[in-house]
Amino acid sequence: MMKKKSISASKASLFFFLCQMISALDVPLDSKLLEELSQPPTITQQSPKDYIVDPRENIVIQCEAKGKPPPSFSWTRNGTHFDIDKDELVTMKPNSGTLVINIMNGGKAEAYEGVYQCTARNERGAAISNNIVIRPSRSPLWTKEKLEPNQVREGDSLVLHCRPPVGLPPPIIFWMDNAFQRLPQSERVSQGLNGDLYFSNVQPEDTREDYICYARFNHTQTIQQKQPISVKVFSMDSLNDTIAANLSDTDIYGAKPVTERPPILLTPTGTTSNKVELRGNVLLLECIAAGLPTPVIRWIKEGGELPANRTFFENFKKTLKIIDVSEADSGNYKCIARNILGSTHHVISVTVKAAPYWITAPRNLVLSPGEDGSLICRANGNPKPSISWLSNGVPIAIAPEDPSRKVDGDTIIFSAVQERSSAVYQCNASNEYGYLLANAFVNVLAEPPRILTPANKLYQVILDSPALIDCAYFGSPKPEIEWFKGVKGSILRGNEYVFHDNGTLEIPVAQKDSSGTYTCVARNELGKIQNEVQLEVKDPTLIIKQPEYKVIQRYGHVSFECIIKHDSTLIPTVIWLKDNDELPDDERFLVGKDNLTIMNVTDKDDGTYTCIVNTTLDSVSASAVLTVVAAPPTPAIIYARPNPPFDLELTGQLERSIELSWIPGDENNSPITSFVIEYEDGLHEPGVWHYQTEVPGSQTTVQLKLSPYVNYSFRVIAVNEIGRSQPSEPSEQYLTKSANPDENPSNVQGIGSEPDNLVITWESLKGFQSNGPGLQYKVSWRQKDVDDEWTSVVVANVSKYIVSGTPTFVPYEIKVQALNDLGYAPEPSEVIGHSGEDLPMVAPGNVQVHVINSTLAKVHWDPVPLKSVRGHLQGYKVYYWKVQSLSRRSKRHIEKKILTFRGNKTFGMLPGLEPYSSYKLNVRVVNGKGEGPASPDKVFKTPEGVPSSPSFLKITNPTLDSLTLEWGSPTHPNGILISYILKFQPINNTHELGPLVEIRIPANESSLILKNLNYSTRYKFYFNAQTSVGSGSQITEEAVTIMDEAMASRQVDIATQGWFIGLMCAVALLILILLIVCFIRRNKGGKYPVKEKEDAHADPEIQPMKEDDGTFGEYSDAEDHKPLKKGSRTPSDRTVKKEDSDDSLVDYGEGVNGQFNEDGSFIGQYSGKKEKEPAEGNESSEAPSPVNAMNSFV
Repeated sequence: MMKKKSISASKASLFFFLCQMISALDVPLDSKLLEELSQPPTITQQSPKDYIVDPRENIVIQCEAKGKPPPSFSWTRNGTHFDIDKDELVTMKPNSGTLVINIMNGGKAEAYEGVYQCTARNERGAAISNNIVIRPSRSPLWTKEKLEPNQVREGDSLVLHCRPPVGLPPPIIFWMDNAFQRLPQSERVSQGLNGDLYFSNVQPEDTREDYICYARFNHTQTIQQKQPISVKVFSMDSLNDTIAANLSDTDIYGAKPVTERPPILLTPTGTTSNKVELRGNVLLLECIAAGLPTPVIRWIKEGGELPANRTFFENFKKTLKIIDVSEADSGNYKCIARNILGSTHHVISVTVKAAPYWITAPRNLVLSPGEDGSLICRANGNPKPSISWLSNGVPIAIAPEDPSRKVDGDTIIFSAVQERSSAVYQCNASNEYGYLLANAFVNVLAEPPRILTPANKLYQVILDSPALIDCAYFGSPKPEIEWFKGVKGSILRGNEYVFHDNGTLEIPVAQKDSSGTYTCVARNELGKIQNEVQLEVKDPTLIIKQPEYKVIQRYGHVSFECIIKHDSTLIPTVIWLKDNDELPDDERFLVGKDNLTIMNVTDKDDGTYTCIVNTTLDSVSASAVLTVVAAPPTPAIIYARPNPPFDLELTGQLERSIELSWIPGDENNSPITSFVIEYEDGLHEPGVWHYQTEVPGSQTTVQLKLSPYVNYSFRVIAVNEIGRSQPSEPSEQYLTKSANPDENPSNVQGIGSEPDNLVITWESLKGFQSNGPGLQYKVSWRQKDVDDEWTSVVVANVSKYIVSGTPTFVPYEIKVQALNDLGYAPEPSEVIGHSGEDLPMVAPGNVQVHVINSTLAKVHWDPVPLKSVRGHLQGYKVYYWKVQSLSRRSKRHIEKKILTFRGNKTFGMLPGLEPYSSYKLNVRVVNGKGEGPASPDKVFKTPEGVPSSPSFLKITNPTLDSLTLEWGSPTHPNGILISYILKFQPINNTHELGPLVEIRIPANESSLILKNLNYSTRYKFYFNAQTSVGSGSQITEEAVTIMDEAMASRQVDIATQGWFIGLMCAVALLILILLIVCFIRRNKGGKYPVKEKEDAHADPEIQPMKEDDGTFGEYSDAEDHKPLKKGSRTPSDRTVKKEDSDDSLVDYGEGVNGQFNEDGSFIGQYSGKKEKEPAEGNESSEAPSPVNAMNSFV
């Protein structure tokens, strides 16, 4: 039903409605009108049905009502009249029905408990309020009780009971300690819905003496405290100590260690329970379990899914919360508590009942004498509510008779009403869970027409825009409205006008000749009235000279023009913007009457400049881009975008085509390559321009195809290599005639969202595709392959329709046809859709497993019947999981794996299996709704495979000839181990490998002492395990046997002595000095002792060293390639004898080779002789140095 509008003389304001009507008669809230019209009472404000009051404050029971004449008020209490005049503590507010009970002056709230009902009455009827139950809030104290300390063993479960006093409303429970800090809660420790504190398993840190339960009564802002509860947790160690201290040595004592336990439910108890909740409420289900480790809670709904967007988990998933429940949420909800030792579950059967709720509440009815009408009261609930009627607060069966009234269940039918039929009717819908009470009046009025729009109101619109002229009216019976133009004009009719039910006259496209005086006439059988208003159609504001694209050199000046044309009676204002923002506050910007000038242009002035022209009725704008460039060295041709075309002209107007011509603008040194034509639909999308076509740059005329029921305007854009021009000025408008739709909606689909529905969707036609007003769609469907007739429904301009009550997943033929006020579109094509899917019913059968190797298996199954799929077959899912390893015989945490096979495939490969293990699998069919039931679990075993590498290999306790090897068994034996294979070989200093030795070790061994090895030798070890299938991957390690202890001690001692290090430094420095001296003397030709000795001795053999002067014997110049005979050679047994060591090179530093000068003389001659060390200190020059000795252990 359309709502009427009324516009005052000073401003346009929307009036609210006095009431909602079933008939066509509305009463606007016009203050003058309301002073004259009678109206039955209407309750506007009342206290809630269940009203809990603070016993320390005055009780205020609200009851407000309106009506004409103003209603009087009375009250009942517990079903009988409540005489407030006899109770000095009770008063009623003036001009109101609200009661105030003065408790603060000595009254007691308990004395005023009861059921109250307010009645508002005037000469037109009586309205009643709900039954308001008054109850004072209560916050009683905790009863005294003796609380025994709780002594509990570590790991056991525990429940601390709160048992708060019964209050009104119920209190909020929380647990705190003596310091008023909330006790921490977790998956292990949490508070239940009943306020008790639950411990899934206690730990030593739970020991404390201040577990305190608090009850907060919000209504009275009080908090009650329970006596502290003490908890003592005995750990196993402390319990053993206690037992040991009290028993003799011969007693057998000892507490069991903390043992892990599978879950058991602390609440609720048993395996099943029931829960009833009301529609619209919050459903709270709770499961708290004991167990060690702490169980994890999971919730499922049997046979369905938990509702999305309304399901929440609280209290560490122990509480399932579903908000705004409905009957669809009924069912069995299962909570599953699980830890590594097992699981337990509880099924809660939820039934959702419903207090009455409105389907159709009765609405106020305003009728004229002799008219017909009806009051409808429809409600639903679970159980179904009963409907009863009252008239003016009295059951209708005993109310005064009214011959125009007939009660038919939930409907009262009125025929040929009279003014005495006015009354207020009450509809009561009730069941065991509550009631609904609604007042609806029948007001019979006989009123001549009234026009509420001010006389001679002036309306102003822009040419070619819609014009809306109001005629707000009232009368009973509802007046008929007619419009005339001019004082003596004829009645307005035809497609060029639209007449709205609220009296408004619409001219879709106002023209100049639409200006003038319009007369609105309202008449009914009681009279006639008219009103005149004025319409002025103004010329649109145009920018006839738009700002143009500019390229300006830096520090130059530029000017943008904006010359406008406007209606002489309108005053325009011009605003300039830069980049859609205000112009910079800079004196360089000069705004003239019809231009903008920028002086001394800089780079920051680059941007888009917009000229906006506003009047009281319209607004237009135009923009241009300013590009700032550096001054070119030589003048150059400026290439720019073309100027916009102009002088657009429409000719050859036909219903479906028109010819558009134009004059091109300046090319700006770049030829125009094409013209782009755009159109605007002023009827459906004003202000939005769409692409129409594109023509070559040599063409200035084009024939355009048109659609019906479109108010076309065209504009042209020129394009060259630089870019696109600004759009041309729009052409004149051309409104095409309406016609039937040419096309039907596209992308029609039928997909069910529920098992019992079919959701038909389509892409709606765009505005210009409607071809006329009143666009609707005819949606038709019928079940495929069944001899059914088409079922059709016509819907508004929407894009979806839901068909309910369909069988599950059956094919439907669907078609959607467009229509408007002139007729239908062509017959649409049919598409095939399906109603909603449901979960598959049957599990795949004959599941077979073929084990291919130790890590791969192939599974086969028989396909399920297509009818049992109940949806689009998407494929099959194979769930498989490892039950246990056959080599270890220990169960593990089950981790299910899922493989999906698309389509109607009946086999699949299971990769990545673990060798020598027991597996289970099942197969399920999948459709668009979800998964079907699982096939029976199929058990299969994988054969042995090669093991993984040993988990570790450690080499310890190195001696001169032995090493100790320790190892760990493979992490994945993949079968029964039969032996270990050890291979090893020595490595020398150059990292060359020696011969490889292999040893086989029994599988039950975990260590080995390897003997008869070489001392101070590095060995490389290769170690792997072996099953009957073969050897696994190997692990490698290296280790070194130690050297002889005496040898290592001497080398370490020498190498670490400070004097030894100092001596080596001194020798190096001395050698360097001698080299320098020798070099100088040789250059001077001088001789030195060695040369003199050479001259004195002719024997080429080297002479023995002389003890008195410390010099070496000389060698032969001719045979300098011969080795030294004495003091330079080492015996074959690699030892140095004492008598041969006087001239040994060892005396000259760490056993390195001696150095010789250019002429073959030994440089050591000039360094003097070192003190000789004991015989055992003389070593071969090839003996390992201390550093090398240490490196051998790395």
